[in-house]
Amino acid sequence: MAHTMPISITYEETKLVVPTITTPHETKYLSEIDDQGSTRFHSHLLIFYKYNSLMEGKDPAKIIKDGLSKTLVFYYPLAGRLIEGPNKKLMVNCNGEGVLFIEGNANVELEKLGESIKPPCPYLDLLLHNVPGSDGIIGSPLLLVQVTRFSCGGFAIGFRVNHTMMDAYGFKMFLHALSELIQGASTPSILPIWQRHLLSVTSLSPNITCTHNEFDEETPSKIAWESIEDELIQQSFFFGNKEIEAIKNQLSPYCGSTKFELLVAFLWKCRTIALDLHPEEIVRLTFFVSIRGKLQKYKLPSGYYGNAFISPATISKAGLLCSNSLTYAVELVKKLKYDMNEEYIKSLTNLMVIKGRPKLSKSWNFIVSDNRFVGFDEIDFGWGKPIFGGVSEKISLISIGIPINNEKGEKGILVAISLPPLAMEKFQKIVYNMNFKNVGTNIISKM
Repeated sequence: MAHTMPISITYEETKLVVPTITTPHETKYLSEIDDQGSTRFHSHLLIFYKYNSLMEGKDPAKIIKDGLSKTLVFYYPLAGRLIEGPNKKLMVNCNGEGVLFIEGNANVELEKLGESIKPPCPYLDLLLHNVPGSDGIIGSPLLLVQVTRFSCGGFAIGFRVNHTMMDAYGFKMFLHALSELIQGASTPSILPIWQRHLLSVTSLSPNITCTHNEFDEETPSKIAWESIEDELIQQSFFFGNKEIEAIKNQLSPYCGSTKFELLVAFLWKCRTIALDLHPEEIVRLTFFVSIRGKLQKYKLPSGYYGNAFISPATISKAGLLCSNSLTYAVELVKKLKYDMNEEYIKSLTNLMVIKGRPKLSKSWNFIVSDNRFVGFDEIDFGWGKPIFGGVSEKISLISIGIPINNEKGEKGILVAISLPPLAMEKFQKIVYNMNFKNVGTNIISKM
């Protein structure tokens, strides 16, 4: 772990930012994909920018705040508040109340924070100040933005967004629009489109036609997992080309896979071994899969910024996963993604209505999201590209893969894993001994 430098941030008065002009006052329904039990949380994003002499004298907080007002004209539902209807159905009351905006001033230079700006960032609570009473799902601000100036002229922007409103790709669309309007555009190049009915139940008699291993009922396994949740710690692991190649060498010659499929299968197996479960225990892998541009029936318009992913799960007995070769796990991951089709999506949306919007299973479930190609590290508000931009959560059940350069400048994937302390210690040893002791590398992040 990186050395954590103590920092202090002074905050100015929290403000509400509203659209620059009056926007429609109406009620909008969320889709069934938006309105899953497991999307009812706030996602956190941090973006860091170095000092840029070309922007000397320009206040990033004022520029971002003014840009937000303009962007909310087009994304006006974000200035509203969620309300809940029958059967827990979420709707947006587009009332123009606004989003929260915070300015802060840190007493250190940005470069002094070093690699600790990357996940898991120890400064998250400081860079995204939790305004008391603002972090609810119903009736609370849907977006909080904090601009923190560092003494060197660099700055950080923190975003806290209600996940029911949009996924990572939808939020990237919002940030791209914010960037364009800040830099002089009168309208975003991609106009936002609501159209949440495209991923909503249309049948008067919905049916669940597929198996959904991602959800489960109350079981002894669920209770056992929940008993250790408070003990979880988080560690980030870096995988570059050298590490991926070492993992790939374990596969049979005829087992093709993508880089991320391979990595996910490897981590799932190592994690399961580290948890030291009974061989008959059922373990899950849940993989967030985007449906944007992949299925004809669900062909979404380019401006669709709502949640557009499904989370299919594959299962295995712990003993089989741990004792079989890595090829076994890879094939399960590939089949999970291959089985995604229009019928599965329809069945999922129906399930949300029929079963009251259940949450994803926690029972020994390794939940993975691939954020490598979202592009948070490309957002330019006038200061150039950020030195880091990505999701930065606290201890989380979701392991998110993000693109990153390590301390040597090598490109790779950073994945945060959450486990109890003893299991984490074992996990680190297993990962190293299975693959990397002969390739001269240390995958454990220095952060």
